[in-house]
Amino acid sequence: MLVAAIVFWACAALIVYGQVGYGLLLALLARLRGGAAASSSTGREAVPDERLPSVSLIVAAYKEEAVIAEKVANVRALDYPTDKLELIVACDGSPDATPRRAREAGADVVLELPRGGKIRAQDAAVRQARGELVAFSDANAFWAPDALTRLVAPFARDPRVGYVCGQVAFVNETDGGTNQEGLYWRYEMALRSLESRLASVTGGNGAIYATRRDAYVEVDPIMGHDLSFPFTMVKRGWKALYAPDARASEKMVPSIEGEFARKRRMMGHGWPIVLRGGLLSPKGYGPLYALMIFSHRLLRYAMPFLHVLLLAANGVLVAGGAGRVYLAALAAQAALVLAAVLAPALPARPLLVARYYVLTQAALAAGLSDWLGHGTEAGWSPAEGTR
Repeated sequence: MLVAAIVFWACAALIVYGQVGYGLLLALLARLRGGAAASSSTGREAVPDERLPSVSLIVAAYKEEAVIAEKVANVRALDYPTDKLELIVACDGSPDATPRRAREAGADVVLELPRGGKIRAQDAAVRQARGELVAFSDANAFWAPDALTRLVAPFARDPRVGYVCGQVAFVNETDGGTNQEGLYWRYEMALRSLESRLASVTGGNGAIYATRRDAYVEVDPIMGHDLSFPFTMVKRGWKALYAPDARASEKMVPSIEGEFARKRRMMGHGWPIVLRGGLLSPKGYGPLYALMIFSHRLLRYAMPFLHVLLLAANGVLVAGGAGRVYLAALAAQAALVLAAVLAPALPARPLLVARYYVLTQAALAAGLSDWLGHGTEAGWSPAEGTR
């Protein structure tokens, strides 16, 4: 009983800290630091055109014929000096009309590459790039007119900055869409903003980010940039920041079940980074950034297993006649699962949030199982409903 109680309270504390307490801790630290927080974490101050660096904006594309012309037009409409902006579309063995439509729309360079996965397509484009900075975006992510100017501003102000990601808003354009990713993502952006003010971000996004070309790292093709780049930059002595005014938008997967499938695929690429990609090694981390990695990344990946241990310990304690607090905790966990089960039939917001949370945790575990069971392919396909 004593062991079960220790496991119960340890798991409960880690879950609460990982999901809520970490954000409160960051907010407290930011308030204590006040105005001393890094001003370079935002792109709000305008940079004169003559100080703007040259940029190669890279779009890796596979089966994107439906949106690539619109993406090229979106890049061409950016409020950025045209003589300092190069657009490269790297087609990852696209079997459709993506290369032709990208050329017709006005991309500067279109690479037709053998199928090797998004990362290798990006690597090939970086080798061709002429810009001082290399920026990256997805084919279905559309940038605000000033997004690139805001994204590169931290580089222009601080030579120690090696990586900057912007803010992406996920839009559900489907009537009756059930996905609750937008709620999670707003909280994630708040955490990222605080991390950037205090030290460096621990994760990015594929919709809008940039690095210095000489800071770019070629990683294992199954390891995405979103998770591998920020901590790798920090280990190499760079800052990895978040520019909230560099805005992009992207269609989200309409349904929670579709989001589960997307996250399961993503976790198949994330677990190799966690377990053998260097994330676990404290070498190169300062104390604060090490705390951030533990709190925001390692705990997040451990979360489904903490929930299982919590439930198992809770069951042992209730079966052994423990107090009412354990019975209430078991009832709360049962209510969460029941709400997730009922959500398809009764799509009320609280039930949908419960289903999203449960399936998100399940996706983490499923992604690990997939990677351990049969590995992860470098290739990728657009998520259903996002184009």
